Amino acid sequence: MGEENNSSSESVSNPQVMYRCKKCRRIVATQESIVTHERGKGESCFKWNKRSGNSRGIEIKPADCTSIFVEPMKWMETLQDGHVEEKLVCIGCKARLGSFNWAGMQCSCGAWVNPAFQLHKSRLDECLM
Repeated sequence: MGEENNSSSESVSNPQVMYRCKKCRRIVATQESIVTHERGKGESCFKWNKRSGNSRGIEIKPADCTSIFVEPMKWMETLQDGHVEEKLVCIGCKARLGSFNWAGMQCSCGAWVNPAFQLHKSRLDECLM
């Protein structure tokens, strides 16, 4: 019975993450809207590396994800226009935040995500709610 109280208090105190446009600070995503994916095998998954191959036989550590993938959201104006793929810009300041492709995209870690609504972490501030 004491364990149940501890687990419920931990979930309440666990802060939520939200992502803001780095330029104008408008909230563009929250933790609930993130689409998770299994980490890929890094550079060995990319077409350019498959062609050249890894002749040295050195195992390369998989790269960290440089983007987050989210569900489609109302602020994504280009979705309303019916495009299959397009850039995603902030509704507040028009800064480019990422891109989307209904057919899917490859993450920097090598995993394929489809449909893909990709926001670059370098264009976002990660904040706690």
